[in-house]
Amino acid sequence: MTEPNPYKDGGDYQWGPTQPPGAPDGHGYAQAPLAPMGGSPGAPLLALGDITVLQDSVITPNGTMPLKGAVWNCTDMSRTEEKIPTVGIVLAVVFAVFCLLGLLFLLMKERRTTGFIQISVTSAGRHHSTMIPATGPDTIHWVVGQIGYARSLSA
Repeated sequence: MTEPNPYKDGGDYQWGPTQPPGAPDGHGYAQAPLAPMGGSPGAPLLALGDITVLQDSVITPNGTMPLKGAVWNCTDMSRTEEKIPTVGIVLAVVFAVFCLLGLLFLLMKERRTTGFIQISVTSAGRHHSTMIPATGPDTIHWVVGQIGYARSLSA
């Protein structure tokens, strides 16, 4: 940084990239046209974990399988536990001394869903399965809906 600033005296300098000569005002460059949705064979129709469904094939880490005649399976390996939280127990003990209404704190419930949902696809002698984490009790309904869509594409 030993060179002096050539634009120190307020010359014609503009910060940032300049537009090429003859470019229209505004952003300067024409945007590329968008690809049609669902019409091209490379557009993914569905993605479940590491399984991607295209218009005519299923792409997995084990390789590409034909979509036609693919068999889809879904196994729910999640569980939802319900328990009384520690805060509810402490509040019930503290307020039970003052009045019996403190026992209502024992009605507090905490639900927690853990586990995975396994999805497997078999086509043309190949098999692949993937696990999707269950984030709530409604995750299985979402996965079953996606599997139903995949089955309709495979028919």
